[in-house]
Amino acid sequence: MFQKQLLDKLQLELPANTSLNEAIATALDISYDAAHRRSSFKSKFSLEESVILAQYYNLSLDRLFENTKDEIIAVEKTKLIHNETELQHYFDKSYESLYPLLNKKESHILYSAKDIPLFYTLENNLLSRFKMYVWLKLLDSAMVSKEFDSFSVSLSTLQSATALGNLYQNLNITEIWDITTVNSTLKQIHFYNQAGLLSNITALKLCKDLKLLITTISEKVKTENENYKFYYNELLLMNNNVLVSTKERQSLFVPFTILSYFQTSDRITCLQAEAFLNKQLQSSKLLNTAGEKEKLTFFNKVYSKIDALHQLIEASQILDFE
Repeated sequence: MFQKQLLDKLQLELPANTSLNEAIATALDISYDAAHRRSSFKSKFSLEESVILAQYYNLSLDRLFENTKDEIIAVEKTKLIHNETELQHYFDKSYESLYPLLNKKESHILYSAKDIPLFYTLENNLLSRFKMYVWLKLLDSAMVSKEFDSFSVSLSTLQSATALGNLYQNLNITEIWDITTVNSTLKQIHFYNQAGLLSNITALKLCKDLKLLITTISEKVKTENENYKFYYNELLLMNNNVLVSTKERQSLFVPFTILSYFQTSDRITCLQAEAFLNKQLQSSKLLNTAGEKEKLTFFNKVYSKIDALHQLIEASQILDFE
């Protein structure tokens, strides 16, 4: 019964021009005749073959049983990060996971941006270095008293981060933001500045870099830019969920802890996530096609937040009596 359910599920997921026997032979690296014996139930799949077949075509084995509840799905979890080496490994594994999806011509990313999308802060600049500092401060016990101005990462870590960040360029992307999307980055700058681990001069530079990043994003929000859609949602807070869709499959990435996430390609779950995100889009404002006043209103509110922190840091310099 399991073998029939597995084959029925596989048949539903295959492109129209791919035969069942061809799919089995490709995934298991066996002959066409051996594949035919399995598809005709003359031979049984071994447990290892079932797992390989399911992984190759992103099938959820837990859904092959009739009594499986819709509330239970199989997910893949990224490893937790405790130091820079593991941070680089995270960048590399994320790249390996996303590249096969994003390399397809018809791929699409739908990003619910509670925080500034990770990919924007994976460059070789001051803001990106600061974000890595924050992540490692929270994850690496050896970083407890480390000041930002004395912090650096290896060239290989920077290269891995940049490679992952570059995946986000020239893609079909839809982002949903709200006014609070920049809050966590602003809080991080303010916190470490107040804690004495981030100098006033560097904190002010970070504010300028953050404002430059927001300006760069705002310049992409144009009517004619069909590959980048920017939505503003005034009603709901985002959750950093990311849905990647291609012609053949979908994958949902859900935050787990700092940086780490759950990933699933379960078809029903991804469709449910897509339906929910589409509802968010319906209650959001597409700034690409909005009037100039609406665009300026949104981005000016974001700039005002950054300016407020910039002024606060400047004021603390003036009022420093020691």
